[in-house]
Amino acid sequence: MKTLNLEPMLKPKSVAIIGASKDPEKVGHVILENYINAGYGGSLYAINKNAAPNEEMLGVKVLRKIGEIRERIDLAVIAVPAPIVPTVLEECGKAKVRTAVVVSGGFAEIGETELQDKLASIARKYNMPTLGPNCLGVMDPRSRIDTLFLPTYKLSRPQVGNVSFVSQSGAVGSTILDLISGEGFGLSKFISYGNAAHVDEVDILNYLMEDGETKVIVMYLEGIKRGKEFIEVAKKVTKKKPVIVLKAGRTSEGMAAAHSHTAALAGNYEAYEAVFRQFGFVISEDISELLHYAKIFSTEPPPLGNKIAIITNGGGAGVLTTDAISASKELVLGEFSKDTILALGKTMPKLVNVRNPLDLAGDADYKRYGTALDLISKDPNIDILIVIALFQTPGADSKTAAALIHFKQSSGKPMAVLSIGASYTEMHKIMMESSGLPVYDSPKAIASSLLKLREYYQYKNRKD
Repeated sequence: MKTLNLEPMLKPKSVAIIGASKDPEKVGHVILENYINAGYGGSLYAINKNAAPNEEMLGVKVLRKIGEIRERIDLAVIAVPAPIVPTVLEECGKAKVRTAVVVSGGFAEIGETELQDKLASIARKYNMPTLGPNCLGVMDPRSRIDTLFLPTYKLSRPQVGNVSFVSQSGAVGSTILDLISGEGFGLSKFISYGNAAHVDEVDILNYLMEDGETKVIVMYLEGIKRGKEFIEVAKKVTKKKPVIVLKAGRTSEGMAAAHSHTAALAGNYEAYEAVFRQFGFVISEDISELLHYAKIFSTEPPPLGNKIAIITNGGGAGVLTTDAISASKELVLGEFSKDTILALGKTMPKLVNVRNPLDLAGDADYKRYGTALDLISKDPNIDILIVIALFQTPGADSKTAAALIHFKQSSGKPMAVLSIGASYTEMHKIMMESSGLPVYDSPKAIASSLLKLREYYQYKNRKD
């Protein structure tokens, strides 16, 4: 299977924005402005066929054609009307541009299949990996590239991280990006590939599989163009890193909607699901699950087993979490060893009943949490820690959050926090997640995320 080189697209040393405009409402203007605001450090060129001599746009010199640029361009971002895209792409090919992103819509998604086929033919002719059309393109916070034509005041950009997000849909992609920026994990790369005329999900998975900056791959799919090749790469990629997938088009109505959206051949969902399960994909059913799973995989180490300890400052929350764990069938509450029970009995107040789940009582402060975590984490009967921190209680405050963060940084076991509440709780959630501690707001979310973590590493370590 031939592998396309996407490195110049995601780590370009030179970028040309074709269709750059002085009109702030135009896509080409927003993309150019995004590159400037992101602090892109490579060579940046603005291309507009109507440019006047010595014209500048946002401080960037404007040229009339890409052929006027003297250095070889790594990435051309094309934002011109669909009918002239093939002409522009041909000019890029002749100028030996290495890669291209076509953000323009108006191709197979509206029935213009011949126009899209022409675009793909040109990309193949010049061996020029071309993303799109009808897409948002790419973003890489490390290399400071940003082809998204959505201004930063509408769409927050996530911090640098280890999760790469691939989306066939630009709208879904931008929504999830916005949500990621409010979560504790950061972004490695974002790739929106739209109609996939040339570069498709197989090429993207091949690239991200070998990308050292990507620990977790998250995908929103509407259809798969090359089923056989997808299976080939699926066998390899999930043995290296987790792939979390949300597949749209589960119903006949959804399949029809997917085709009109990105011209995707959505296919039978059961067939896709069977492939995903066979090759260890982590399947999510909605956007919230996608984020929950991405969070746990981006921060937590592989669990050595399925035995869980629950430490809480609220008895009811501990019971609800126990129910969620038990409902998973695969995860179980571990039994504390005799040494752990003895040590906890000596250090905990008399009102604390030493058992799992361990209810530290409503007055538990950071010292009580720290002592309990230190003892329980060393217990060989415990593989995973769930800490419930209800910040409405008298003893829970910023010192408690700091103690959990400190413990997490020195612990080698998977650990997740359940914390439910409004503004005061949210402040501490941000504090913990910004330090790499995953926080959830429901027992079901934390249980399902830990279950997926366990299932994936069982698959990865399986000897076929």
